[in-house]
Amino acid sequence: MHGQIEDQIREDKVKYGFSSLRPFDTTRGVFTEGGPVFPGAGILEKNHIQICVRNLNSIEGLFLPRKEI
Repeated sequence: MHGQIEDQIREDKVKYGFSSLRPFDTTRGVFTEGGPVFPGAGILEKNHIQICVRNLNSIEGLFLPRKEI
């Protein structure tokens, strides 16, 4: 997807001298797996979210989990 956007930006710049498209700095994907945690629940057993950060300047902070004692 990012490659196609970058290709289109290049084509626009050649054709028009500019592009109104901008590449994404970050993306987020939601993945739902498994069955409901209980009957009628909207939360599934294995839901998870993945993020992709393409521009590290987008990260404003982070935390380091404590080591298990």
